[in-house]
Amino acid sequence: MSAAVPLGWAGIGRLCLVNAAIGGMSALPLNLFNRLMTVELALPATLSGFLIALHYGVQLSRPAWGYRSDRTQARVPVIIGGMVTLCLGMIAAAWAVGLPTGAALLVWVLAYVAIGLGIGAAGTSFLALLTIATSEDKRGVSATIAWLFLIGGAILTSICVGIGLEPYSPERLVRVVAIAAAGALIVTLGATWRMERTGVVPSTASKPLAEALREVWAAPSARRFTGFVFLSILAFQLSEPVFETFAGHVHGLPPGDSTKLSGAKDGAALLGMLASGGLVHLRIGSLRAWAIVGCILSAVGLIALGAGAPLIPGTVTLGLGNGLFAVGAIGSMMRLASANKDAEGTTMGVFGAAQAIASGIAVIAATTTLDLLRTVLPDGAAYGTLFTLEAILFLAAALMAARVLGATPAPIPGE
Repeated sequence: MSAAVPLGWAGIGRLCLVNAAIGGMSALPLNLFNRLMTVELALPATLSGFLIALHYGVQLSRPAWGYRSDRTQARVPVIIGGMVTLCLGMIAAAWAVGLPTGAALLVWVLAYVAIGLGIGAAGTSFLALLTIATSEDKRGVSATIAWLFLIGGAILTSICVGIGLEPYSPERLVRVVAIAAAGALIVTLGATWRMERTGVVPSTASKPLAEALREVWAAPSARRFTGFVFLSILAFQLSEPVFETFAGHVHGLPPGDSTKLSGAKDGAALLGMLASGGLVHLRIGSLRAWAIVGCILSAVGLIALGAGAPLIPGTVTLGLGNGLFAVGAIGSMMRLASANKDAEGTTMGVFGAAQAIASGIAVIAATTTLDLLRTVLPDGAAYGTLFTLEAILFLAAALMAARVLGATPAPIPGE
């Protein structure tokens, strides 16, 4: 089929509201639910780590969703179906917090499978639609907008849920999460209304999934970038499942305050992304340079937090660094995917699968290591050791970014 007129800036902004909804929902299992299980319910951190890893494991289906998007033009129904599944899983996970432990475990397993399926289907289909429905000269900036909206959604949800949870109770938790889920679904419906009619329709080539995956993996640039995605996400995710528990165990913050602190970290990340994009636009540095600086700054923030520095400055430093490195990563991801014509969705799916594998490993490693460290060390020292290990990984990611992001072809406009 022939391609329609690509999206303008208003259309790109509206479509990226989908990513804001996904970001808002996906922040809750990593932060709030994890904290409630570990602190309020006094369950082992390994349990919440297993559940988070489970939802990442389910996201290994991302290449299949991306492949589907390359073969058909029906991405919006998959985005909406994924969001419905994600929202239902989120409400079920919140409801399980008030159940007896045995029943809660069963519900949590089913809920986190639904959460993983929803994020994988909606997230991959959204990125494929954004890549194909955006003209070549706008893809780099649209990638930044998509990531900004993802973080913005996480910030807004974290802050609103944190405020709504005061005073905390399991019953209030279910009500607040249900309202947040309904809001995310309404935003998604509005963002995708008639959107597919204005986007570029992909090729309906009939090559099998295995062959499509082999073709993507055959490109050296795709293999190198997949390695960078794996290492950088491994570094990024190690602190995610333990950040709110750190605020509770070490600094004594209640659930509402620790959730708002996560929102503050995401806010700093948002500032980092805006700063990176603005500086590159002014030709001060490049996306690769700011990605490297972001990795280093993230390491500094983690070391500071682990060493007992004041909570807010360390959190802001960590978030700012995360934002700086994220822009370079997501921009390069869309650049590589758009270069692989008629396989944009499959390429996005491969990168998404690498992200899911790294995230799952990081969650299990972080929570299991934390449980072991807390048996032999005070809480402050246990978290400090874990944050130091993560800082080392961020420094390794900085070295890899210097090589991989510089090797990717077709520079983004403004770089």
